[in-house]
Amino acid sequence: MQRFLSQAARKTKVAFRVVFADGAAIRAGEGEPAFTLIIRKRRAEWRMLLFGHVGLLESYFVDDADIEGDLAAAFRVGMDAGMAPPPSGLLRLRNAWHEFRFGNASIAQAKANARFHYGLGTDFYRLWLDAPAMMYTCGYWKEGTQSVEEAQKNKMDHVARKIRLSPGETFVDIGCGFGGFMFHALEHYGALGTGINITTEQVEWLKGEIASRGLSDKLDVIEADFREIPGRYDKVVSIGTLEHAGRDQLFDVVRAHADALKPGGLGMLHFIGHVGVFDTEFYIRRHIFPGGWIPSLAQTIQAMEACGLEVVDIENLRRHYALTLDEWAIRFDANWERIHALDPQKFDEAFRRKWRTYLWSCAEMFRSPNSRTHLFQIVFSKGNISRDSYPMSRGFLYS
Repeated sequence: MQRFLSQAARKTKVAFRVVFADGAAIRAGEGEPAFTLIIRKRRAEWRMLLFGHVGLLESYFVDDADIEGDLAAAFRVGMDAGMAPPPSGLLRLRNAWHEFRFGNASIAQAKANARFHYGLGTDFYRLWLDAPAMMYTCGYWKEGTQSVEEAQKNKMDHVARKIRLSPGETFVDIGCGFGGFMFHALEHYGALGTGINITTEQVEWLKGEIASRGLSDKLDVIEADFREIPGRYDKVVSIGTLEHAGRDQLFDVVRAHADALKPGGLGMLHFIGHVGVFDTEFYIRRHIFPGGWIPSLAQTIQAMEACGLEVVDIENLRRHYALTLDEWAIRFDANWERIHALDPQKFDEAFRRKWRTYLWSCAEMFRSPNSRTHLFQIVFSKGNISRDSYPMSRGFLYS
């Protein structure tokens, strides 16, 4: 373990300190340590030896280990060091077992997986997402953007412009969340939206919100899986849902996107994707997004080609996600006491540690020059576009 930590120290500019269960300590780097990793119990050391960084994180979740100081800096060290599964392969076995138990092959399991994360309640998400849209996806931090609210509005406009959303057009928002894009698209572009969402809690809240605003004749939400989209639409929007298709369901979900689009229509696929084919980070699948699976950009494009979709444009917003996650993590920490008060048993200390890990580590992952995990926006059409059906340059996006 000391050799491993010494190797990590050589790959990062962050100074840190480690205290082992027997009281022994090591210090890495020059200057004041940004954080101290405290290993409280011997079993935390065994977890680290068996499962690498996941063993360390799971020890942190149960307070067998702690991090005093800058949590983000601790994850920066991990990214600088190139965290990877241990040579024993035990982590791969755990990931395979997780897929066997919680894979999204069945719609019933996909629903249970979605509710595990997205069914935590509107009051919970309202405390740290942007107001009022509550967009739980990467914002668009164009130059001069000052807040996550502005970044999310920028993103919604960016998406709407990319697919040339126009008054009177119908669109389906696949995995619509709290309906932020649907409301924005109707108000600013005059488009009529249908949301698809498998999470019962979000659907019930959104139905009530649509009714309370008197928009039931213009907007609708259907409780359904991605593979159950009814009808065809002028435009298709999928913002942050492909990651939940599952390891073996990528083609089926992309085909459902294609089937939902009228011939000649345009769509947007906004998703987290790997550069190269990798297993999805196990601790995220085990503790945050059960059943989730991050596809590679190449795999996604292959599936789109097989489904008769033309790739019109690809943009990488990886750096934007780091800034978005920073804001979420800051707000989560600032509002923790209010979150805890919503339900002290559900939102306990273990939950806090898991979600702080998720938010801060993902921010560092998207910021890191070593990251193989990016955020892509793919504009696609059902059939080839023509000179008359889509602008010849990107200039229209920024005018």
